[in-house]
Amino acid sequence: MGLRAVCCVFLVWAALAASAFAQPYRTDHVEIELHAARERAAPGETVTMVLRQKMNPGWHVYWLNPGDSGYPTSLDWTLPEGVTVTPLRHPAPEIYRLGPIVNYIHQGETLYPFTVQIPPGQAARGALTLTARARWLVCEEECIPEEGDVSLRLPLAREGRDDRKWAKLANEAIAALPQDLTAGGFDAKTVTNTFEFSAPVGEGSPLGQALAGKTRNAHFYPFSQSLIDHAAPQRVKQSNARFTVEAPLSVSFDKARFAPAGVLTLEVEAGGAWVKRAFQFGATPGASEEIAAVDPPGDPAPSAPAAPNSGLTLWSALAFGLLGGLILNVMPCVFPVLSLKALSFASASPAKARREGVLFFAGVMVTFLTLAAALIALQSAGAQIGWGFQLQSPWVTSALALLFFALGLNLAGMFEFGGLQNVGSGLAEKPGGSGAFFTGALAVLAASPCTAPFMGGALGWAATQPPAASLAVFAALGAGFAVPFTALAFAPGLRKILPKPGAWMERFKQFLAFPMFATAIWLAWVLTMQVGPGGVLAVLALALALAFGVWAWRGGILSRGLAALVLVGAAVLAFEPLSGGARAQAQVQTNTAQGAWTAERVAELRAAGKPVFVNFTAAWCVSCQANEAVALSRPRVLAAFEQAGITYLKGDWTSRDENIARELAAYGRAGVPLYLYFAPGAESAKVLPQLLTEQIVLDAIDAGS
Repeated sequence: MGLRAVCCVFLVWAALAASAFAQPYRTDHVEIELHAARERAAPGETVTMVLRQKMNPGWHVYWLNPGDSGYPTSLDWTLPEGVTVTPLRHPAPEIYRLGPIVNYIHQGETLYPFTVQIPPGQAARGALTLTARARWLVCEEECIPEEGDVSLRLPLAREGRDDRKWAKLANEAIAALPQDLTAGGFDAKTVTNTFEFSAPVGEGSPLGQALAGKTRNAHFYPFSQSLIDHAAPQRVKQSNARFTVEAPLSVSFDKARFAPAGVLTLEVEAGGAWVKRAFQFGATPGASEEIAAVDPPGDPAPSAPAAPNSGLTLWSALAFGLLGGLILNVMPCVFPVLSLKALSFASASPAKARREGVLFFAGVMVTFLTLAAALIALQSAGAQIGWGFQLQSPWVTSALALLFFALGLNLAGMFEFGGLQNVGSGLAEKPGGSGAFFTGALAVLAASPCTAPFMGGALGWAATQPPAASLAVFAALGAGFAVPFTALAFAPGLRKILPKPGAWMERFKQFLAFPMFATAIWLAWVLTMQVGPGGVLAVLALALALAFGVWAWRGGILSRGLAALVLVGAAVLAFEPLSGGARAQAQVQTNTAQGAWTAERVAELRAAGKPVFVNFTAAWCVSCQANEAVALSRPRVLAAFEQAGITYLKGDWTSRDENIARELAAYGRAGVPLYLYFAPGAESAKVLPQLLTEQIVLDAIDAGS
């Protein structure tokens, strides 16, 4: 396999991982979701937010004043104590005519900006959960009232930071709001049975500037539903001094409740095209203040990340990444892969060893930076993910399980392919360049479930930085990971400590098939947490089909055709269990498990003065499983939990969970594990190390007593 082919494989693989986006709340006709212009916020901040509502083609929802019928989109909030929100601000509407009925509507994708005020006394730690019941009426030829819950979890820190995507879109949504005409002056009154709006044409007003060129299709939209006859034609007049729109009054017009307020839209010729402009006069119903643009727009400047990483700089993060990469080499998920390849150097010439060392380094760096680029791109697009994100996709977990199963078959001698594991006298002469590159890539994939000491802090810092700094930290992590093997390739003295080649190496190669099979079994267990037993059965069937395909491939054309047919059939049968209802069922089981973490549960327990221990973990995280085995599940620790009355909560990140991702980010982490101990009455949590022992946990409990 050449370098170009390997790169293509991993780009396709990264695209597959990118398919695991969380979906917004959807009905058959509308999708709706909340977004914040800030990735994290500080106490006392006013945060600009956006409600995004997207309708299917041909369907529409309604403006503030729906016209002759309908009602606008609204939010009924459930907010943390002290948090306040402003009403939704609507962009200018469009006219929708159906016989004698006229409505004011929104079509396509609509962004409604508003603001959230965070109380100054809020702790700069954790996150705020903002939840609302959204209600709207969506219509095509028929009208359907719909509703659903939308929520957003906003991390808190001492310093806020813009969200790269939604700060930009929030500014665009604010810019799309009608311009205020108050400063330029206007006149709104009733004359006989007519409502009349007029404004000066001079250059001192926004409207006057728009009227300097050609205009067309001016229309007035009142905020009051009973001000004008919506279906009646409106009359537009323009002189050198004033611009006037006249509209017949509604039969239900009440002069005692007359409110001269609304939106004027018109189309202005600009650059050979007609551009819609909107202007507002009078107060928007329910609005108490204008929404200011997010400052600064675009890419955020680097800011201090949330504690506990607030002391890190670029140089210290690079150093932590380098150390974390070095330690990754001895993690249980990586060592078998590297040890097997290292033994191939025992019989390699110096030139060949150096070449393979360089290609191994290249494989590691390409894969690390591909993962980093995918991670940064997905985070910039609004996804709440972190290190190990690819294993949150059942498809990726399944593919890796099958890959390790195939490697086990290869090592056991069921089939041979040159380059990957060139050990033993019979294999040493085979080309090893692509094998060395692929071994580096495979080692990175095997390392992705692990988080080494120093690594969590470095990746947590990188997650809060611009892309260039983030990539630099990932590059340092990759360099640290690749250095020991590459040094072995370039240092003949180090290679002398390796055992001498011999027949034992073939036996050892076969022995190492069993760690590969064990890894495949472990990944199948991870699938039980993601998609349930049906998904695991599907992958086991694929493994059986793969083994049969490898065996049948040695035969003639008919055997190979049968092998391909079996593999395709197994893949088709596996599709539904790995993508549909099983995943949802598994997620429901995870979310409803006793002792499951939620921010609300932690807040409730802390308010009652009870100690809380939170374990953020994942089934695919080897470090997490090791910590649970050697520390958290030990009798002394369990007894200490019971004696101190500690409530143990688990945040399971096996499948992607945006709430957990945001909580990790609030503590400066990009992945699991994360261990928090909230002692009774403590203002903040004690963050425990990423590698635990019984004594570390017991000492944390004693210190908080």
